[in-house]
Amino acid sequence: MVNFILIAFCVGVGMLLQKLRLVPHDAHKGINTWIMYVALPAVSFKYLPKVQWDVQMIFPVLAPLLAWAGAWVVMELYCKGKHYKQRSRSTLEMVSGFSNTSFIGFPLVTAYYGEGHLPIAILSDQSTFILLSTVGIITSLKASSTERISFTGIAKKLVTFPPFIGCVIALFFSPFVSFEVAEPFFDKLVATVGPLALFSIGLQLKFEGWKQQMPQISMALWYKLILAPGLVLFAALMLNVDEEIAKISIFEMAMPTLVTASIIAEQYHLNTKLVNMTIGISIVLGLFTTALWNQALIYIFSTL
Repeated sequence: MVNFILIAFCVGVGMLLQKLRLVPHDAHKGINTWIMYVALPAVSFKYLPKVQWDVQMIFPVLAPLLAWAGAWVVMELYCKGKHYKQRSRSTLEMVSGFSNTSFIGFPLVTAYYGEGHLPIAILSDQSTFILLSTVGIITSLKASSTERISFTGIAKKLVTFPPFIGCVIALFFSPFVSFEVAEPFFDKLVATVGPLALFSIGLQLKFEGWKQQMPQISMALWYKLILAPGLVLFAALMLNVDEEIAKISIFEMAMPTLVTASIIAEQYHLNTKLVNMTIGISIVLGLFTTALWNQALIYIFSTL
């Protein structure tokens, strides 16, 4: 419950300070810089060394890739039918293709399935951030009129993307170096991700003109909260994935839109208004749809 209260509080405070004009109009940029360069890399150092690798664990790693691929196909078809430009396509792919697997995902996994299932959720989370660091950047660059997409350019963006750097370093050194002594330090840094990211969204969140963007928001939410976990469920059943691993993987893909998508959207000049409204609405709706997905998964796997 405290996590749900924290979500509402942080977003609400951001909106209030924005409304009262108590912060500069671009204050969110400084907050986003801290999250991107400090807090998100700390996530890798905190969680990756604890993961127990197993063949079955491949599925939670691949689940975010499947969800993103589905988002790309659905949004490309939808945007072509609506004759949207690339900026709208990239924006919709960003808000529908990446799940909030950590700040909202971890507490909900713990609440519904127990803390013992967090290692599965952690794999989905790290896979999500790797995808965000690669295809997320490529998707954003496609909408840029000033930056030409090239292998060299993409590689440069990737190797200089702080969350990706943190992930690679944590994976490479964890077999040889113990990060246990620094864990309390990483705990403090990781704890800033959710509150600051949500506060940043609150600072940017404006609902003027929401009616004009409701078709895009509705389509993104329909895929993100319903179709994406359904696609992963179908794959899990076809591949006969272990029940507990399948449940957590599906449940993580049913999470609201990744909060960090707002930071990427702002950095690469996507439609940040659409991104922030989708994130805000998806968080509220996601609290209800994840409860429905939990009941659906209990029923489906009990009948197999």
